[in-house]
Amino acid sequence: MRLAFCGNDNASAYNISAGVLRNVCFVDALNLVPHVFLLFITFPILFIGWGSQSSKVQIHHNTWLHFPGHNLRWILTFTLLFVHVCEIAEGIVSDTQMKSRHLHLFLPAIMGFVAATVSIVYYHNIETSNFPKLLLALFLYWIMAFVTKTIKLVRYCQDGVPFSQLRFCITGIMVILYGLLMAVEINVIRVRRYVFFMNPQKVKPPEDLQDLGVRFLQPFVNLLSKATYWWMNTLIISAHKKPVDLKAIGKLPIAMRALTNYVCLREAYEEQKDHPNRSPSIWLAMYSAFGRPILLSSTFRYLADLLGFAGPLCISGIVKDPSNSYLSSEEFLRNVYVLAVLLFLALILQRTFLQASYYVTTETGINLRGALLAMIYNKILRLSTSNLSMGEMTLGQINNLVAIETNQLMWFLFLCPNLWAMPVQIIMGVILLYNLLGVSALVGAAVIVLLAPIQYFIATKLAEAQKSTLDYSTERLKKTNEILKGIKLLKLYAWEHIFCKSVEETRMKELTSLKTFALHTSLSIFMNAAIPIAAVLATFVTYAYTNDRPLQPAQAFASLSLFHILVTPLFLLSTVVRFAVKAIVSVQKLNEFLLSDEIGGDSWRGVDSSSITVFFLFKKCFVVFTITIGQMTMIVGQVGCGKSSLLLAILGEMQTLEGKVHWSKYLPTSEGHWQNCVVNSVSVCSRNRYSVAYAAQKPWLLNATVEENIIFGSPFNKQRYKAVTDACSLQPDIDLLPFGDQTEIGERGINLSGGQRQRICVARALYQNTNIVFLDDPFSALDIHLSDHLMQEGILKFLQEDKRTLVLVTHKLQYLPHADWIIAMKDGMVLREGTLKDIQNKDVELYEHWKTLMNRQDQELEKTTLERKTLRRAMYPRESKSQLEDEDEEEEEEEDEDDNMSTVLRLRTKMPWKTCWRYLTSGGFFLLFLMIFSKLLKHSVIVAIDYWLATWTSIDNANEARNTYHVAVFSILSGAGIVLCLITSLTVEWMGLTAAKNLHHNLLNKIILGPIRFFDMTPLGLILNRFSADTNIIDQHIPPTLESLTRSTLLCLSAIGMISYATPWFLVALVPLGIAFYFIQKYFRVASKDLQELDDSTQLPLLCHFSETAEGLTTIRAFGHESRFKQRMLELTDTNNIAYLFLSAANRWLEVRTDYLGACIVLTAAVTSITEGPHSGFVGLGLLYALTITNYLNWVVRNLADLEVQMGAVKKVHSFLNMESENYEGYLDPSQVPKDWPKEGEIKIENLCVRYENNLKPVLKHVKAYIKPGQKVGICGRTGSGKSSLSLAFFRMVDIFDGRIVIDGIDISKLPLHTLRSRLSIILQDPILFSGSIRFNLDPECKCTDDRLWEALEIAQLKNMVKSLPGGLDAMVTEGGENFSVGQRQLFCLARAFVRKSSILIMDEATASIDMATENILQKVVMTAFADRTVVTIAHRVHTILTADLVIVMKRGNILEYDTPENLLSQEDGIFASFVRADM
Repeated sequence: MRLAFCGNDNASAYNISAGVLRNVCFVDALNLVPHVFLLFITFPILFIGWGSQSSKVQIHHNTWLHFPGHNLRWILTFTLLFVHVCEIAEGIVSDTQMKSRHLHLFLPAIMGFVAATVSIVYYHNIETSNFPKLLLALFLYWIMAFVTKTIKLVRYCQDGVPFSQLRFCITGIMVILYGLLMAVEINVIRVRRYVFFMNPQKVKPPEDLQDLGVRFLQPFVNLLSKATYWWMNTLIISAHKKPVDLKAIGKLPIAMRALTNYVCLREAYEEQKDHPNRSPSIWLAMYSAFGRPILLSSTFRYLADLLGFAGPLCISGIVKDPSNSYLSSEEFLRNVYVLAVLLFLALILQRTFLQASYYVTTETGINLRGALLAMIYNKILRLSTSNLSMGEMTLGQINNLVAIETNQLMWFLFLCPNLWAMPVQIIMGVILLYNLLGVSALVGAAVIVLLAPIQYFIATKLAEAQKSTLDYSTERLKKTNEILKGIKLLKLYAWEHIFCKSVEETRMKELTSLKTFALHTSLSIFMNAAIPIAAVLATFVTYAYTNDRPLQPAQAFASLSLFHILVTPLFLLSTVVRFAVKAIVSVQKLNEFLLSDEIGGDSWRGVDSSSITVFFLFKKCFVVFTITIGQMTMIVGQVGCGKSSLLLAILGEMQTLEGKVHWSKYLPTSEGHWQNCVVNSVSVCSRNRYSVAYAAQKPWLLNATVEENIIFGSPFNKQRYKAVTDACSLQPDIDLLPFGDQTEIGERGINLSGGQRQRICVARALYQNTNIVFLDDPFSALDIHLSDHLMQEGILKFLQEDKRTLVLVTHKLQYLPHADWIIAMKDGMVLREGTLKDIQNKDVELYEHWKTLMNRQDQELEKTTLERKTLRRAMYPRESKSQLEDEDEEEEEEEDEDDNMSTVLRLRTKMPWKTCWRYLTSGGFFLLFLMIFSKLLKHSVIVAIDYWLATWTSIDNANEARNTYHVAVFSILSGAGIVLCLITSLTVEWMGLTAAKNLHHNLLNKIILGPIRFFDMTPLGLILNRFSADTNIIDQHIPPTLESLTRSTLLCLSAIGMISYATPWFLVALVPLGIAFYFIQKYFRVASKDLQELDDSTQLPLLCHFSETAEGLTTIRAFGHESRFKQRMLELTDTNNIAYLFLSAANRWLEVRTDYLGACIVLTAAVTSITEGPHSGFVGLGLLYALTITNYLNWVVRNLADLEVQMGAVKKVHSFLNMESENYEGYLDPSQVPKDWPKEGEIKIENLCVRYENNLKPVLKHVKAYIKPGQKVGICGRTGSGKSSLSLAFFRMVDIFDGRIVIDGIDISKLPLHTLRSRLSIILQDPILFSGSIRFNLDPECKCTDDRLWEALEIAQLKNMVKSLPGGLDAMVTEGGENFSVGQRQLFCLARAFVRKSSILIMDEATASIDMATENILQKVVMTAFADRTVVTIAHRVHTILTADLVIVMKRGNILEYDTPENLLSQEDGIFASFVRADM
């Protein structure tokens, strides 16, 4: 057939005798002109030297300044493109009915489509380069197009073309669209004045676009990029090359920052306070601050839900397959190809709107959370201290508000649009079903509605099960923590199995609770899968028996699709309702918190007087006194007399019942006269007059470096910093830290002792350049030497030289002579005040009482050396480990550089299949097989149900018997499907539980049996993490992810299989789609993993900052640093929010792409099935399955990404499972060892060589010694001489690689470890007690009688104290024995050693951490109670071993001196003699 513009079959086609405009073909040709004009003008501009303009304008990235009407232009252009597609389709369909080709029917439309596409690309480029003058070309184009289309429309009206004709409708719509686009263009000219005006408007880009740090571009990109998240491509592709870090995601745009949203929310909240009758409501505040975006999101959601119904309707139309003769609008819409394209476009639009709705709610939710966090934080900073101390508001409640309640509200906001969208969706679905199937549809809908409440019931049960699981896991963690802290003692006493059993018992309770949780989870999954099957079964069986007409494929598959749509909202409804209930509770808690008491303002700091005058009612007693500026005032008194409360009252932290605190306005000059500040020397005036530095009684540290804790936001001054650290004797402690003063001292200063923490807090107060310093009992945790040093250097020298006012609360009365003024308190009253001389004269009795206390010899323990020792022990193993790691990393880095980048990329993109396999097999092969088999069977049955439906509806089943047969088979298959749904959901959960059980059991046993070196090298927190976070992921998160992943994958595979079966040509189209899908998931997984980690890692500092602030409120307020802490909180919130936003945007990026892929699959399936024209039942089946793919494709990728992150937990647990255990087996059988061994206590050490690990140097070298039965032996030497290593060698805690130790004739290396350790006794330097009863602490094996225990307590001088406790031996010991003093704990350890009745006792520096009195008791007991036993003492103080029978002096792993103390002391130049002289 020859081509001609107006066709060859009509001679009058070119006839213009009736007038040019009366000729249809000419009018169509005229319509080509504008399109050709636009292409002709824009192509050169687009392709020739475009970049020259854009470089002149400094706009961030290639983001742009939007011209007025930007979004409207994009919407109109997209609508125009859609109408052009309809015009092309109409032209082609009309053309097929002609005898020859009529190009004028569709060629102008094709050119129009191209021109519309070019117009938007052209506009985008102009906007990017901010060069509006070039928009003139578009303005001319819209005018010409509008004119030519109007001519065509007028021509149709004249010819009397009816409105029902599609061509008329299309032309009319186009006239409107071109007119609107022309109006948009006129508006740009009006606003920007780029043409026809003398002075064009200069526009500056918004602040965000000028800031290169802002990388979140969603608010600034064009509509297409907004809808498809195109701007995310750069980040997602770059994630493949290098990990995404905080720098890559940049800052939040201003509108999304916590501060911006906080201001909005606070204003909305404060406005309500103007109404006196009602209290302000957070709900109303949320609505007025964030109502608009929620409404926008809901609109998108409605549009998406309505478009969702296009699927079933189009399936119904395509399957009916009508014939077509002429082209009215109605007939056009019945064309199957047109329906296929419409279905495709509806899907694309539906998914775009749905993702837009999700995005808007996520962004609003994050903004709300940021605003709420800022509100809570501001409130915390104003909280009344009495609220916290009286227990009205606990730290736990505040942490819950931050971590739980704000998240509940955020999640509620995410699900909010569902609340009003779901009812509409359900009603629409039921109406359409009724239209298709009549009354029988209502039966199916009723099944769904009746079963939905069960889902809600299951959901509430799930929440309960989760709570009880949490309680058990907390208890298990507490026990595990105790084991890890006391692991050395447990191993030395061979008690690890007893404690391990206790953890296992708690774990069993936790697993029982987890079983309930798993059961309800699997029931929930089962309901999700089974309800649609049950509803369909009920509907079709009812239809078969109540209707005379047989079921048609169009009805069957359209209604199946509708049931799938209906089920989702009904299930989500239970979740949404649950979240709504939680949100209501959260808002109540927030309201209570926001309305709680606050402290007063700072107005009283600044009254004109020369001192601080305090006059107020305190503890129902009047207190009146004055603190003079520039002097040292000491406040003394018994415990609980109100000294600290007095300080807090001066700082305005207490509730004032009556009276005032006055602060001075003037400062003393160097001569001591009072002058106004202006005259004063600069150094003093640079201070804030009323600025205060305060060190609280309970030390409070930030989770930051030592340096940051000391300078506390002040400018760094090296000289001053050094003076302060020296005054507080911090330098030796700093030198011990791995990174000096740049070492992070964990949350609440966990890795420091009490004294070290207190000294850092005092250093902070001294360093601040403030006028007044308040120190609340700064010496309480310090020993005598440090106290003196701090008093002399820090207070008398540093503070007095600076002429600063000091108020010092203390119990150390020996410092009273240094005070300028003394305030003695009793029962909340000032008992006496004045100088020491005044008090000596006026109150002799009080002075004498003080004097006796001052003169009492200070028998205080040497805390500092011990603290430093502990610190060294804590730090150095880790340091050596970190050095090793650094070396490893360096080696790895070098290897990486040698290798090419591709290997690194491969590792980042590779799924951890090996770890997955390990996890699956740890659940047992039987369960794994059962899971795979039941899954495959279930999906086969579900496919069979739909296949049977296709067969049933495709044959003309007028026969009653045939009908019954089909219904019977359909019912049996559906029943089997429902049963299999239950079985599969149960097997997955069951397998997950078994895997969790086995992994935890193996991990616990492996850790418990690990060598002691492992615990020295591995930080406690790291091991605990395996038992907490990682175990939680394995317990609760992996099974549902695995279930969802297998379900989505099998659904997609069965769908592809079914479509391919129905239309084999589909497989050809599948190849490019498959390749696209592979790359999308590959890129997404890597980026998602990084963003997930960023979100997790930015959350912790935020929560820590809140709890830190709540704990250090008084300090922060005293220093007046509220605004600095607020700023920090806003930064941390924004950092966490940007990570979450990017993670959410990445999820949208994936979903949009997989949804569009799904739409392409639907289009391909539809077109191939129409072209092949099989019988209609299978066309319906193919389309139904194609529609399900769109829902499940993104879940496959999301679950894959989640599983990859979660498998990290399994990998970490496995890394510990590969660790070597101690060798517990011996050459001798336990039965071969005599029951009473060791009876005598004779020890022979022969040529002993010991090391900690095979690759380390020996710590003991060829040591020889002989200890007679019953001898008392002392071992001494400097730190690191090998004393403790020798004591550990007796228990085989270290590697004896040469020589041997023989006890009572048996070589200990031949004994089973458990036997050896259970027969010896040891008392360690650090006293360790476990939570439980005193009985349990003395005898966990429950082998001894009460008399034996009482005897042991009597020997340890503890009997009377224990008897006075409620419950006696059954009195409880708190965690770590915190309810006893250090000395008492050490005596308990002695009693524990005595209970064991071993003939050998080893004391490893057991007296190092106790005071003299307790030490004397210990010495006495050892001499009497252990008179007949062999005692080996590792000495910390040499005088403790002067009474020993034998002394061994060690140095660098060798024995230097070995004799009786008398003989060694007689050698004047001997090492032992020098030790004794130094210790005197």
